[in-house]
Amino acid sequence: MSQSILFDPMVPLPVLLVLAAVSSLAIGVSLWGRLPGWGFRGLAVLFVLATLAGPIRQEADQTPLSDIVLVALDQSASNKLSDRPDQMAAARDALSDALSDRPNTDVRWITVPDSADDGGTQLLTALREALANAPRARVAGIIALSDGQVHDLEQAPNLPAPLHLLHTGRRTDWDRRLIVRNAPSFGIIDEPLILTLRIEDAGAVPEEQSHAQLDIVVDGDAPQRVALPVGRDFELPVTLPHGGRNVIEFRTPTALGELTDRNNVAVVQINGVRDRLRVLLVSGAPHPGGRVWRNLLKSDSSVDLVHFTILRPPEKQDGVPVEELSLIAFPTRELFLEKIDDFDLIILDRYKRRGILPTIYLENIVNYVLDGGALLLAAGPDFAGADSIFRTPLADILPARPSARVLEQAYRPAVTQTGGKHPVTAELEGRDSWGHWLRLVDLAPKSGHTLMQGVGDRPLLVLDRVQEGRVALLASDHAWLWSRGYDGGGPQLELLRRLSHWMMKEPELEEEVLHATASGQSLVLRRRSLGDSVGAVEILRPDGETETHELTQTAPGLWEGRYEGPMVGLYQLREGDQETVIGLGPRSPRELETPLATGDVLAPLIRTWRGGTMALEDGVPKLRSIREGRPAAGRGWIGLLPRQAAETTTIRQSFLLPPWLVLLLAMGTLVLAWLREGRR
Repeated sequence: MSQSILFDPMVPLPVLLVLAAVSSLAIGVSLWGRLPGWGFRGLAVLFVLATLAGPIRQEADQTPLSDIVLVALDQSASNKLSDRPDQMAAARDALSDALSDRPNTDVRWITVPDSADDGGTQLLTALREALANAPRARVAGIIALSDGQVHDLEQAPNLPAPLHLLHTGRRTDWDRRLIVRNAPSFGIIDEPLILTLRIEDAGAVPEEQSHAQLDIVVDGDAPQRVALPVGRDFELPVTLPHGGRNVIEFRTPTALGELTDRNNVAVVQINGVRDRLRVLLVSGAPHPGGRVWRNLLKSDSSVDLVHFTILRPPEKQDGVPVEELSLIAFPTRELFLEKIDDFDLIILDRYKRRGILPTIYLENIVNYVLDGGALLLAAGPDFAGADSIFRTPLADILPARPSARVLEQAYRPAVTQTGGKHPVTAELEGRDSWGHWLRLVDLAPKSGHTLMQGVGDRPLLVLDRVQEGRVALLASDHAWLWSRGYDGGGPQLELLRRLSHWMMKEPELEEEVLHATASGQSLVLRRRSLGDSVGAVEILRPDGETETHELTQTAPGLWEGRYEGPMVGLYQLREGDQETVIGLGPRSPRELETPLATGDVLAPLIRTWRGGTMALEDGVPKLRSIREGRPAAGRGWIGLLPRQAAETTTIRQSFLLPPWLVLLLAMGTLVLAWLREGRR
């Protein structure tokens, strides 16, 4: 039970203050004039004013409340290394016994798991949430069992009691980690780019080691081993072998006695791009569709376009002297003999045999394609005539032969069943509302895949792979009608853009490809194929184990699936003849970047209440009760602040003095004052 004095004035407080001031003034005048009885009259006024102030005696019945001690248990990955779990278990048992012996104490255990998004140890966030659910006036102390590696200092709460860190680990612990300081997200194919690496040793390193081995694996190939200096930044030149995603894994072998090898691996994914895509466009004659190709290729800043239009063929006789012509001679030797391999794509737009390109140059084009080049042929009426370039060495690589017929009638281009699976034409919009084309060269397919068709289901767009190269044949020169909006138009720009980029081996437009993207600890698998079905994906994990994962068809020619990766590292995927590699997880997990136990991270927060940092290697400290403002830790002990909180159950109030007694005292003092004055 507790007692206290309260005041409940019978009149407003300003009135009471005015009465007190007037009474004080009157008593002061009486004292100055040495009037008899002033003391008794002043005492009577004091009794009246005290009564008007309403003094009340309050008695409260209270139930004592227990002190709250928060104990945070770090269950993150770094605190599970070596024998730290055993240290944690022993410390928990010892603390549990010690706190159970402390009277009037409620222990609340807080588990701090691994962060799901590579956020590291979120210990302070867990403490903030626990303090939000506990009355601050009852918290006697906070104890953290952790390695001290905390990654959410910005979430530090306002502590109501001392914080103590009992950290795991040994003084003999040491660790080696691999750091990738600089890794660009993209690089130019076949040109060296510089990655900055560092191998760093920390802790009680057993002996001086000036160099360490580093294995470099590109796209799952055989590792290349180099020796790097320890403790210094090293610039390593790397050349990307192909376009698209290049996965590079760096790994340093596990050293004897180091805490963990999970920070010895770094996976870097760099997108390989071409410096400049060089395209050669040769137009056989001026026509409305010629500008379409030029506008398309010039709109792409990554494309260097070389365009020649044959305005004056050799057979033309107009009597103009050659020295007076202002036309540029077609540099056939430079383009088709000396520099043909510099081009990524050659486009022949309505070109026919005119004697400008001798047979040897056309044979060079064939060899260029066989060695990995790309040829796109946009056919006009000349392709079906006697001067057709099909009657040249190019016939060996073209996927269709002309039948000498040119159909001059309106038709709506349509996507074939195969075209519905091919990325060049699979997702073109508005198929039912495409405008009509007015010309089609009749073709007989020889090889490849027909993606679009025209009059009577005749081939309109045929694509083929010839050894290392690619060939495309468009059997009409009326694609420009779509760009002019004729009959509603169509996706002419998107179709030709996809077609040209497929020719230049854009990875996203491959029709047979196995692709994977990382999302947290998951792999999103995508298999594109022109076939009717695909098999299960074979997955080689970083630890050498192999698994299979089935895919589900989500669209024509597309199968997808999701695989949960059990660990961080390089995964090699295979389905049929398609292979790919991908790195899962961050370059270096934040939780394991610096796994050595330390008290430095939490030191600023611990100092606010003069708490303590103890190593469990030295044993579990004893518990003491302390007073506020005194040191909260010492040699071999940590302190808890007794709160002595209580819950009030009953409140009783009564007058400090009965009203009749106050009236009697006031009247008595007035009578004494009258008698004093009368006696004088």
